[in-house]
This record gives sequence, structure tokens and C-alpha cells, in this order.
Amino acid sequence: MSSHTAQTELRLIGKLILEGDLECRTGLHIGAGKGSLEIGGADNPVVKDSFGLPYVPGSSLRGRLRSLLEQASGLAVPSELVYVSRRKGQEVRIHQSDRPDDEICILFGRNPGRLDRVTGGEPIEGASASPARLTVYDAPLIAESITAQMRENLDDELTEVKSENAIDRITSQANPRTLERVPAGARFRFKLVLDVLCEEDRPLLARVVEGLRLLEDDTLGGGGSRGSGRVAFSRLRLAWRSREFYSSGAPEREMLAAGDAGALQALAASEGFAGMLAGS
Repeated sequence: MSSHTAQTELRLIGKLILEGDLECRTGLHIGAGKGSLEIGGADNPVVKDSFGLPYVPGSSLRGRLRSLLEQASGLAVPSELVYVSRRKGQEVRIHQSDRPDDEICILFGRNPGRLDRVTGGEPIEGASASPARLTVYDAPLIAESITAQMRENLDDELTEVKSENAIDRITSQANPRTLERVPAGARFRFKLVLDVLCEEDRPLLARVVEGLRLLEDDTLGGGGSRGSGRVAFSRLRLAWRSREFYSSGAPEREMLAAGDAGALQALAASEGFAGMLAGS
């Protein structure tokens, strides 16, 4: 847990800007929903932008980071979960608490209003929302990462179609389905922004990096248990923009260039890192 208290005052100190490549180590499927099915296309298409290019929605990456950090912190248990939606068949349960030092809620924000606990009992009465420190943007495809050689072996210009079978255990009948995937080797350009709103926020980058490293040994998107969704982060650049960057045009400070998740973690854990997050 952090050193935040109910009396912590929030005022922008600066922003950490993290950019880099998200590389597909195996095919990646982030679904577009049933509304985008095409005649002759895959049963489960990937999400695409208005130009028809696959991308990684910021909500998907942010949600996966939150889920992994909740699990790693022991917070994905019924006693720590609340209902965001209770619609039958579409229930959504996430971690949320009213503890001022809860780093998950500090990073990802708190929903205001009444939230029912999964285990029952007294609901959480959030008087007001608290601002999320972490913003995750949509990650566009780096088109040149899909080479001419890769395109020769793809089912579509930018994607592949993986065929799967579900086997009935009684009749042995196969029920085929197809899954559209962005191929292994493709890269997306991602960007995260971490707001530092008080002195107690300075260590939060370490939790973000923890989430990135957990994701590298987990999966993103659908079909993870069947081989899809393994990713890695590379070419990472971290910059610090103090409040003076926005108010008077002070220069940003580059803190990491062309690093990987391990180098970023070492930087965030270094003894003098917090002191580097100061005004220009």
C-alpha cells in the first residue's frame, strides 16, 4: 500500500510519459464484437480503426494491467470485489475500496456512488470520484512491422485466420470456429501517461512497470489459454514533464531511451528516482 492518506492534497507536479512498442510474440485477437461480422470472414474478427487497420484499444491494455495487478496484490478475491454491473449474464466485478492508501484505486481511479460488495454486507458509499493517475491511449499498428514476407502467408492483407475445433465429448462431432488474429511479429505503438498529483504518487511508476512485466508472462486479448495474446514491450522511452513544461514551456527530461521492461523497472526502483520527479 502507499503512503496516501485522506488528507493528501492533489496538485499537478508533472507527468511521466511512457511510449514504446508492443510486439506480438504470438497471434493477437482483440475482438470487435458481433456487429462487425462479414460474409465469408472469420467468426471472430479483430477490432479495427476507421482506416481498416487493427489496433489495441487503450481500454483493453489498461483493463488487463489492472486485472493482473489486482491478482498480484491479492485483491481479486470476493471480499475485495464490487459489482460494476449486475445484469444477468453480463456481471462485471472489479476491485474497489474506500481505503485512501489503495494503490490500485489510486492508479485507476474510483467510481462514485453506491457499489454493492460481491460478498454482500454493507455497500461502499463513494461520496465522490477520485482521479485516475494512469491514462492508456489506443495503440495504432506500425504498418511496416508486417513485412512483405509475412503478407505472403496471411489470410488477409494484415491478419491471419486461426481455425479451431470444439469436440463434443459424447458424439465426437467437431464444431469448427475461426479466429482472426494480428500475426506474430506485428508491432503497435503504445503510450501511457502517469499523472503525479502529490509527493505520494512518485512511487506509482513501479506498480505500472510491475503490470507490464506481468503481462509479458501472461496474455492480452482473447484465446490466451489456446496460444494467442503473448506480447512483449520494447523500445521504451520515458520522459518527465514537470508542471512548468505546461505553464512556461520548460523542456522535458528524458529518463530512458530505447529500453526494455527490465531497464524501466530498474530505473523506477533506483534510489534517486523519486527525486528526479521535480520541477525543471
